[in-house]
Amino acid sequence: MSQSKELVIASSADFVTELLPSAQRTALLYHLSYLGLAKFPKLERVLRERAVQTQLLFGSSDALLLKCAATSKNLVTTLLPALKVAVEKDKTILAIKSLEKARAWITEIVDKVEQMVERYDKHNQSVATCTSDVILVKAETVETDEKILQDIQALKGAVLKEEEKLKKNTEEIKRIDEMIALKNQELQNYIRQASGKRNRLGFLTALVPFVGALVNAIFGAKIDAGLAAKIQAVSNELSRLSNEKSNLKNLEWSIHVRLTDNQLELARKTIERKSIPNPVHLNDVQTCLTRIQQILIQIQKFWESVSVMLEALKEETFANEPFIEDSEMKDIFLEAIVTAQQHWKAFGESCLYARGIFSLQSKNAYKFLEISPSSLSKDEWKEQYNAVIVQLNKISPDPFTPSARAAISNVLA
Repeated sequence: MSQSKELVIASSADFVTELLPSAQRTALLYHLSYLGLAKFPKLERVLRERAVQTQLLFGSSDALLLKCAATSKNLVTTLLPALKVAVEKDKTILAIKSLEKARAWITEIVDKVEQMVERYDKHNQSVATCTSDVILVKAETVETDEKILQDIQALKGAVLKEEEKLKKNTEEIKRIDEMIALKNQELQNYIRQASGKRNRLGFLTALVPFVGALVNAIFGAKIDAGLAAKIQAVSNELSRLSNEKSNLKNLEWSIHVRLTDNQLELARKTIERKSIPNPVHLNDVQTCLTRIQQILIQIQKFWESVSVMLEALKEETFANEPFIEDSEMKDIFLEAIVTAQQHWKAFGESCLYARGIFSLQSKNAYKFLEISPSSLSKDEWKEQYNAVIVQLNKISPDPFTPSARAAISNVLA
């Protein structure tokens, strides 16, 4: 649609890329923090409350993603078939009613996602308050042991080095993200140039908000050679930037693993000193929650864009009767509907996958809260602590590994 608002570049699986590791790390980092507060029952209780709030928040996020999946299914089974009938029989009123109904579904999702984002924001603030409480009590619980103090200082130095590496890597990822955003905008402009109101690309732009499908359609269509070359060049550059970002993300993960190892050893030494460890793991919990919040914001923007495109479709295509005058245009539109159904079906499956991630965490990951760490013997405490470390080191930055998919499939079964 040439006059529609800005497209949102989306891929059917992009938004779950960081969801699984962030959700997994959240529970494990809570567990480590919980163990570190053994013998401090007041702080135990405060942290338990925050962890339960997170678990409930994940349960609500599970329901939200299920609604996204259901809406995607409704688009495939209700809206697009209704549009097909409208095109075949020139029933403009039916098409407009269907589009208005779909926009009502989407408006409800956008509102619910916005509320969920606000809940994550408030919850993150409550975790920050818990962190401050730990720091306050920590200052009152220090004993000295020269050898342990030396070990702690050395570990602090190692932690600082890894934190500096992580900071530089994060800055580089941010730079790549900014370049990707610029190239995406450039690609959107070219897509609009290639998509007229009365051709297959124009209809696809209105029905399929996934850039990969649009670019493939453009390469398979007869468009200006110069414009096609520009689209190819930008697509190649986006692929290069995406690969570069992927490499940086893998590096980020390896830094996180080393940093966590050093932080864990530092926490162990601090506990030997009969003090509360620095609440670094609660800081990491906040980081993970922020990442999940950002994913929800992406989902919100995506659905807002879909709403805009459906409104544009209604205004530009179905505004006048008869909305399509010749059989060729009807065939083109019907073909676009078939393509749209395929991509919306894939998107709905990705929503179900993301929903499974939240479901898995809300059901199983917080069972450690059932037992107070103060009640554990020294050996039991050490056994739990070591088990969490093993699980942290097993987390994969790639949510599409066979083991990750198997875990989610078991939840959805």
